[in-house]
Order: sequence, then structure tokens, then C-alpha cells
Amino acid sequence: MADFGIDFFLRNILICVIISIFLITKRIFQKFLTSRMQFNLWLPLLGLLAVPFLPFRPVDFFQILLWFNTLKYNLSSNLEPAAKPTQNAGISDALRYMDDFTLSAGSKPLSVLGLTLCAIWLLGILAMLLLLAKSQARLNALKKSALPLQSEAVRILYHNCLGELHIKRTLPIYSTAFLKSPIIVGFFKPSIYLPIHLISDYDAVGMRYMLLHELQHYKHRDPLVSCLMNFIGILYWFNPLVWFALKEMRSDREIACDTAVLRYLEERDYESYGNTLISLAEKVSLSPFPFASGIGGSMKQLQRRILHISSYEKPSVVKRVKGIAAFCIIAAILFGFAPMLPTYALEQKHYKWQVSPEKVSTIDLSSYFHEYKGSFVLYRLEEDTWQIYNLDYATLRSAPNSTYKIYDALFGLEEGVITPAHSSMTWDGTVYPFKTWNADQDLYSAMKSSVNWYFQEVDAQLGMTAVRNYIHRIGYGNESVTSDLSSYWMESSLKISTIEQVALLTDLYRNRFGFAPENLNLVKDSICIFSSENQSLYGKTGTGRINGQDKNGWFVGFLETNDDICFFATHIQGDANAAGSNAAEITAAILSDMGILLSGS
Repeated sequence: MADFGIDFFLRNILICVIISIFLITKRIFQKFLTSRMQFNLWLPLLGLLAVPFLPFRPVDFFQILLWFNTLKYNLSSNLEPAAKPTQNAGISDALRYMDDFTLSAGSKPLSVLGLTLCAIWLLGILAMLLLLAKSQARLNALKKSALPLQSEAVRILYHNCLGELHIKRTLPIYSTAFLKSPIIVGFFKPSIYLPIHLISDYDAVGMRYMLLHELQHYKHRDPLVSCLMNFIGILYWFNPLVWFALKEMRSDREIACDTAVLRYLEERDYESYGNTLISLAEKVSLSPFPFASGIGGSMKQLQRRILHISSYEKPSVVKRVKGIAAFCIIAAILFGFAPMLPTYALEQKHYKWQVSPEKVSTIDLSSYFHEYKGSFVLYRLEEDTWQIYNLDYATLRSAPNSTYKIYDALFGLEEGVITPAHSSMTWDGTVYPFKTWNADQDLYSAMKSSVNWYFQEVDAQLGMTAVRNYIHRIGYGNESVTSDLSSYWMESSLKISTIEQVALLTDLYRNRFGFAPENLNLVKDSICIFSSENQSLYGKTGTGRINGQDKNGWFVGFLETNDDICFFATHIQGDANAAGSNAAEITAAILSDMGILLSGS
């Protein structure tokens, strides 16, 4: 919950930017958009504001383009064999040769700031709900005091308006003394309420205009939209730009209804319709009921509507086509922001895996894990089958620690921070507890000794935006990068499950992300642990050390044999000694006993 508070706050900064871009873009295309199109444009924005609360991340528009771009990459374009394999006497020696250095991250208490932000947000929502309940109570009182419409003249006019708009359903219509302007309330059972003073001062022309206006709200499902707008207002009660956007949306809604009414009038009647609004200006008011739609509004909104009516012209076919095109452009821009907004999905502890059950078999490997809690996942590429120990734990997300360096290195290569020809970085003289870290590094040495400062420097040169974009691009775990660039992958915000580790390695091997083949090959070379004529083992350990104790160990990688390619991931957790090196030993024992890893080759 603490992470959600901070992340939701940060997302609101982005939401303010999105709304600003939306308002500017809408203003640019305004002359091409009909009044109804201008209102409809708010609906994608309304949907976008709901994205932070979705339990999943929407499909990235860039990812859709990427799928088409990477069709040329298939199994025939797999990585080339490692150019410089590590030759060792045996598998055991090779695993011992692989260093598993890590620094203690220290326990991370719940963020006081995050919890404070969450508490304030929830208290604000509670206050808004109380106000909503108060308004609903007033509405219920109005409904109880309202009487069925008694005026025969207004009733006949009302039925004529229903026929004019081709509305087959007869909505209940009531009169009340507690309103200054007409409203329509309810989505499932909509009803129209007319002020008694308007009925008493019956004006057939003005009453027709008001009834047509209210029925246009019903025809365009505005009561439902009003509900959605108010829920968004409750969730974003603290965001002034969201409230401004909702205010503008309400204004555009009334203008859209005005325009819809004008389409049923003769041009000579436009002025009369505008005069009706002017004559009501001192009588109408903002609706005291948040879920109601009506002809009323603030004085400023009424002035804007009257100006629009005075300049209204029926849109030509060309304008309608341009309006549709402009709508699609703005909607596409909004859709492009959607993958950046989820927050609830970041709180999900388990990966929601979708795979055909026929491809999955569970195996009992508890004897290998001893005192550790953990999971093991094996995917055989040739057979397209999965073998899993502890399925529930295999979907549990945890910090990747140094296993993430496989991808971090690739991001650096793709952006030119390091290159296949020049991957060296100079040590800045900071003394670390591991001798191998206190020296200049290249990708091979940094990967072998798991040198944190090397990859932290890669991230520093990439920048937060590029890191987030790449993580979103490949769909890495929960895709959460909320802490600083030096620690987000070390017992921090970024999480990934054992199944996701294997699936991601498989996609990487197949180059489904369209990375440069030479960069993929260099990363592959850098994690080569053992290579012989019959098999090649590639992998990376990761250890989460908290307060000096190794509590989160990983070993992920793949094994190339003459017959198949097997992708694997082992994850262990414990109070102590749950290191990546131990996960590697467990993996080697499992693969050897399965007959996949040939010992002593």
C-alpha cells in the first residue's frame, strides 16, 4: 500500500501532463470537430483516468508496432553460437568459477510518506462519499415530494418530443417545487423532473426546447457518463486539473446537447432557442445532484453555450470526415499513454499466467530444496512443454537482484552506452568489499563478478525514462521502477516471478523484441558458464542480501544441447544462506538427475 501511495502520486503528475497535452491538442483540432465529437473526445480521457486502478497493464501501442516489426525474427534468426565459450574441466568447477557477489540492501521499512499519502487519499475519498451520500439523500427527498406531471398541455408536448426524437420508451416525468431547472436522473430507470414554476409559466416553445434538451441527454446515455464522471471526481478529489477537465467536459456535454436540439429546429428558431437560455439565466442553476444531467449550468457556461448557438452551422460531410480523423488522432495519442499509468497492477504479488494446461506438468522436487521455500521452472523449446515445481510459488513475484543485469546490459548496448567493441568502464576509486570490483571492468568481468557499480553506471547514462521504456517494452515482471536508478532491482520495487524469468529468456533467445543480434550475442557470451562439444550452459545468479543475510536466491539461464534448448529458473528464499550460488547448485543437481545436463563433459 505504501508503494501504491507514492506511485499513484507520481502517476498524477503524469496525468496532469496528459490532460494538458489533451487540452492543447483538442484546441488545435477544435475547428475540425463537431460539438458531439468534442464531447466524445472526453470519453477516452475518462477511460484513461481509470487505468491506474486496473489489475493489468493495457497493451502498449509501441508493442503492437513491434510485433509487426519483428516478424522477420523467428527461430531461423536465433543467436549465433558463443564466439568465446568458457572452457572448463567440468560443470562443478564451472559453477564454482561463477562469482555470486552482492551487497546488503538492508531491510526496507514501509514508506512513511507512501502510507501518509494513502491515508490522506482514503480520507478524502471518505469525505467525498459522505458528500455524495448527502446529495443522494436530498435527491431521494425530492423524488418522494415530486408529483406525476399534471399539466395536460406539457404531457402532450412531451409525447410529441418523444416521437420527434424517435424514442420509443416513455420516461416518467414529474413536477417538483425544489428545482430551478429541469434535470434527468437515473440510468436504469431514468426520470425527468420539471420545476413547478416553469410549468405554471407555461411557454410551449421554451418548454419544447427544454424537453428536447433533456431527452437528448437520455438518447446519448449522459446519465451513465455523469456517474462515471463523478466516480472519477471522487478518486481524483485532490487533483485540480482533473476537476478542471471534468468541468470542461460538463460544459461540452451541454453544448453537444444544444447542438443536437438545433438539428431538429429550423435555422430561424436558433435565436429563439438561445433566447430561452437567456430568459432562464437567472432561474437555472448548477444541479445539486451529482448524478443528474440538465439544461442548467453556471453563468459562464450559459454564456459560452449562447455564443455557440449564435454561431452554429450544420456541419458539412467534409467537416464530419475531418472530425472523425481528428478524433482518431487524439484518441491514439491518449491510448499511447495508457501503459504508463497502471498502479494497482504493480501491487500484484502473483503473475497471472495463461498457458494451455496440456503443456504443463508439475514435478516434486522438494528433496532438492531442503530448508528453502522456492520453485523450479523448466521449458523445453523443441517440445514446447513446461515442467514446474511448486506452481503457486513459481507465479510469486520477487526482486530479481543480479539476474536483471542480463537485460540491463542489453539496454545499455541498444542505446550505445556500451558497445560490443568498447564495453569497458573505468573504476572511480570507490573501495568495495570485493576485490574484483575494485578495478576497471568490461561486460564479461562485470557480469562474471556481478559488479553492481558497472550496471548502475549503465543505468545512470540511460536515464530513468529509457530504463522504464525498455522494461515496459519487454514486459519485465511488474514493470515497476519507482525507486532510484541505483537500487530498483535490488530488493526494491521491480519484481518478477520464476515463470516470467523463463518466458522472458525464451523470448529474448528468439529475439522477439527486435534487438540487434550482435548485442544479443555479446550478452549471451557474457553469461556463458560452460561450453563443450555436446552442451553449453548459460546463466546468471542473483542474491538478495538483507541486513547481512542472504534471503533471496536466483539462478536463471538456458542449456543448449544437440537435441534441444532448455530454459530454466530456480528461486529460493530463506532466513539465511538463500544465495544465488546455492540456487545454481540446486539447478545443476536437478538438470543432471533429469539427464539434461551431462556431468563431467
